[in-house]
Amino acid sequence: MASMDRSPSPEFSPLAMGEDLTPLPEYKAATTTVVDFDGLLAEPLKLHEDLKTGCGGQLWPAGMVLAKQMLRYHREKLVKARILELGAGGGLVGLAVASGCKIEAPMYITDQLEMEELMQHNIALNGLQGRVKGIILNWGEPLPEEVVSFQPDTILAADCVYFEPAFPLLLQTLGDLLTLCPSATIYFCFKKRRRADMHFLAKAKKTFKVVELQDDERPVFSREQLYLYTFEAKP
Repeated sequence: MASMDRSPSPEFSPLAMGEDLTPLPEYKAATTTVVDFDGLLAEPLKLHEDLKTGCGGQLWPAGMVLAKQMLRYHREKLVKARILELGAGGGLVGLAVASGCKIEAPMYITDQLEMEELMQHNIALNGLQGRVKGIILNWGEPLPEEVVSFQPDTILAADCVYFEPAFPLLLQTLGDLLTLCPSATIYFCFKKRRRADMHFLAKAKKTFKVVELQDDERPVFSREQLYLYTFEAKP
């Protein structure tokens, strides 16, 4: 998708912002949300949100941005893709892609054990049992054999930057996935909330080839300090 890529503009770069300007979002009660991503899905996605086992059970803004990016610009490009979502929580991004993009192979959404029940619930809620599989993948640990066999070449990761002690573990897993499949592309979206988030991005740029993605809504979501990139293995 070379035509969609461009270098980050200074005014939108999270590295240009040194203050902790954005508060953490407030938690909300368990509910089922219906979302069509501004009409990008013909049949709306149903997403049960429940924080009883962790903050990943809530719909986060970076997930909405990444899901829209994939639906708007990648519908026809993922037919042969082997897709895996990291830190899926309830599965927003992966389930949106499975519902709205033309993909032939079943895909994986992954998270910690605490999120497994919610992932499975939302897969069933949208009738995607045959197209999406939810499994446990802990960052920083060896990749599960199922993932190694699958050899994912398209990795989705939204709002995985929120807990600073997990940053090295996340970088380790991203690196392991690119080592497993050096031609893979990681689509990565995060919301800058603290100065530490900038340090994560700086380390990612030292480790991977990082390119900001063009998006028609970029002027809107960048004002909310949301950033959208691809990570690829350096030559």
